[in-house]
Amino acid sequence: MKLVAEIALMALLGRWVLGLLAGAKREQNLFYQVLDMTVRPFTWAARRLTPRVVLDRHVPLVAFLALGFAWIAVTIWRIQHCVQIGVHLCR
Repeated sequence: MKLVAEIALMALLGRWVLGLLAGAKREQNLFYQVLDMTVRPFTWAARRLTPRVVLDRHVPLVAFLALGFAWIAVTIWRIQHCVQIGVHLCR
């Protein structure tokens, strides 16, 4: 779960940066399209979870924040689990 969140977070971040660099022609950029395909399931889920008041251009931010909170929650759970069973068993 943590790895999936990390990959999706990096893809969303890369998509945002590439969108800034490519400008209006970002939809025609091959790398932007690849990153968009990578994050599409997460933005789709964020669109389904948010009310219609949220603008479509803000949905990737919602997905980024949701994935960030999920990553933090899984990291905290993993640390607690490793402390309980012993750090040497967690490797």
